[in-house]
This record gives sequence, C-alpha cells and structure tokens, in this order.
Amino acid sequence: MHATEIPTPAPVIDRRTFEANLDIMTAAHPGATLRPHVKAHKCTAIARAQHERRHTGFTCATPREVLGMADAGLGDDLLLANETIDSRRLAAMAARQDDASITIAVDSEATVAAAIAAGIRRCVIDVDVGLPRCGCAPAAAGHLADTARAGGVEVRGVMGYEGHLMMVTDRAQQQRQVADAMELLSQAHRDVGGDIVSAGGTGTYDLHGDTGITELQAGSYALMDTQYATLGLPFGHALTIRGTVIAVKDGYAVADVGLKALGMDHGNPKVALDGVDVWFCSDEHITFGTGQMQLTVGDPVAVLPAHVDPTMAMHSVAYVLDGEEVVDAWPIDLRGWD
Repeated sequence: MHATEIPTPAPVIDRRTFEANLDIMTAAHPGATLRPHVKAHKCTAIARAQHERRHTGFTCATPREVLGMADAGLGDDLLLANETIDSRRLAAMAARQDDASITIAVDSEATVAAAIAAGIRRCVIDVDVGLPRCGCAPAAAGHLADTARAGGVEVRGVMGYEGHLMMVTDRAQQQRQVADAMELLSQAHRDVGGDIVSAGGTGTYDLHGDTGITELQAGSYALMDTQYATLGLPFGHALTIRGTVIAVKDGYAVADVGLKALGMDHGNPKVALDGVDVWFCSDEHITFGTGQMQLTVGDPVAVLPAHVDPTMAMHSVAYVLDGEEVVDAWPIDLRGWD
C-alpha cells in the first residue's frame, strides 16, 4: 500500500522518527525509570514498542486504558494516574488483579473508600504539586496512606504531576519551579513511604536528575505535536494527519482535515508546506493561505496537530510509513471509556 492510498483524514506515523523518539527517551530514562503514558497515543502497538525497550510499567488515564493494556498482555505494572469513584469500573479493574498488576491513584477519603469497597489492592497517593486539578495537599498524604493501609490496600508511594510547568519557556526558571514542585512531593513521600515517587512529563523530561523521583510519566514524546515542539526538545514530529486538498481558490486552499480530526485546545495546527499559513479550521475543513505555493485538488497535505493526545483519540487507526510505503496499520484501540 502506498501513502497515496490512505483514506483521509488519517493519522500517519513516520516509523523512523517514531523509533528515534523512543530511543532518545530510553537513553535518558531507561527501563523502569520511565513509565510511558498511554493517554498520548491510546494504542497498544505503540505501547508494545515501548515495552520492547524494557519500559514495563505504564501510566493510564482511564480504566478503559488499564483494561485494554491488560487484555494486550501489557499488564506488568499499570498505574491509573487518575481518580475514579465509579464502582463498576473499579470492580472491573479489581477483577483483573490476578493477571495484571494494577495500581490506582487516590487523593481523598472518598476515593480511598471507593477503592477499598471495590477490592483494589494497590494505590499511590496523588499529591497536588501546583497544578489546580487532582491531588491532595502534601500535609494530608500521610493520613490518606494510613487510611488506605487500614483498609487493606497496599500504598506503593506517591505521584504528582507538575503539568502547569510543562510549557515554561525559560529553562532556568522551569528547573527551579520543577524543583520546588518536587520538594512538595518529597515532603509527602516522607509521610507516605513506599518505593514509588512518580512525576514529570515530556516537557520536563530532562529536569529531574536530582529531584528524587523514581520514574517519569511521559507520553507525547513518542509522536510529538507543535506545542511541545516550541520547547526545542530533541523529539521529532512522528505524527501528522494526512489530508487531501479538496478546493483551491485565489490565495488559499482547503483540505479535509477539520475539527473532528484534530485536538484544537492548544491552538491551530500547522500545514507542513513552506510559506503556508493556517487561517482556520471548521468541522471537516482546514483553510490555509497558499502564498506562492501552487496546489491542485487531490494533492496530499500533512497537518501537524497542536495537541497529540486528543488528536489520536479521534481516530480508529494510524498508518505507519517508511518513506511513502505503508508498512503497518495500528488500531487506536484504547479510545473511549468502556
């Protein structure tokens, strides 16, 4: 199959860039020091490539991801780095604990109680290190750990996500702020105990050398997007959304890659053509100024998404290219919630 035969719009992964990205991160965080986040790609084939590089623990954002990874035989050490009190989903994960190692994040009395009631065996305490989202206050972490242990749940340690620092462009400032955030996590860990201190992401992957974390949660590095690319990270654009020009007008063109094919929360995507500016996206279209570019209806275009995670979640399959040859098609099989 040639790239021109791919039905558009469709995610396309450049195999060589993808493999180079994995190798760069593996060199920085080998083995269990990296817990790749599957929410960034929602694809067990990509997770398997990470597992082959000896990353045997994975971070998941949803119970669906946890169960899908277990079904794929990638359940060595799964962490649901998100809170849930859904008894049905908790029970479904609890039912898999004999054939997969499953740990969930808790950050309140309610989430601890829900885990105990469902028969969850392992947890980490999620700590607020500055991102106004989930996570308990550092001073409350020890009490939550005691409560979980009293209910028969093993507490493996702590996690904290400094997501508010991922896009700080001043690297010296970013490093200071990461250190401050991780000191909060360390304070909590002293009260909680356990072997795990889990944090970080693609944007701070190289700033944790002396912060005391035991593992990095990073996901976007494997495929990348235009937002993370602004940081000058060593990871290349492995993912594009392949589209087809469907209209050419005076000074602009339209391709079939719209809002329903792209994560837009981080702004407009880019079209990988010199001198081309994206004007706007609508439901099924991307409109871009052509400048001096001569395009015709039917021409292929490569669109670089601004946010990889929701982009991948909008598609059912990703095509893997070696040059212009399609060498594989990977189901995006961890999408959805059930």
